[in-house]
Amino acid sequence: MVLEGFSTFQTILLGGAAAFATFAIVLLYRVVRGPTMEDRVIAINAIGTNTVVVLALAAAAFGQPGYLDVALVYALLNFLASIAISKFIVERGGVL
Repeated sequence: MVLEGFSTFQTILLGGAAAFATFAIVLLYRVVRGPTMEDRVIAINAIGTNTVVVLALAAAAFGQPGYLDVALVYALLNFLASIAISKFIVERGGVL
């Protein structure tokens, strides 16, 4: 079933974006139930990476290059957040 008004290529891109979004939702379990702080940090980083991929696929599907700018900024923020959380864990006495 092809979505009305979308080509097959756009439908495939949006399906891939939906798959990555579903995977990000599944990763929320690891964020909430992760046995260690390191598991939570990795899960949050993976969710951020999946968000960047979803934005890039949406940019390609809709032909909106402005979404790529948003994806790039989000990727940089995701990287900085991972570094900050990792530094916090190490300073608190945890081993990363």
